Amino acid sequence: MYLSGESILVILLVGLIAGWLAGQIVQGTGFGLVGDILIGIVGAFIASWLFPKLGFHIAASTLVREIIYATLGAIILLLILRLVRRRGRW
Repeated sequence: MYLSGESILVILLVGLIAGWLAGQIVQGTGFGLVGDILIGIVGAFIASWLFPKLGFHIAASTLVREIIYATLGAIILLLILRLVRRRGRW
């Protein structure tokens, strides 16, 4: 698999936007710029694995849809991290 420089830039941009949005929605979980990018990218992987199994589809343009998917996956990831950090308490 070959990723061009533009592809990597788009992945990082989507990850940053999704991680930042998820951090704003799930307050109290700031991880900084690099952390937000990683949370967004991992969130995108979670969403791409979980949502097709649930039959969840969004009808939007490609980039907007990917940002929404990555944000929702990042929110799920942040909620799981919050549960683990606080040992089961919100």
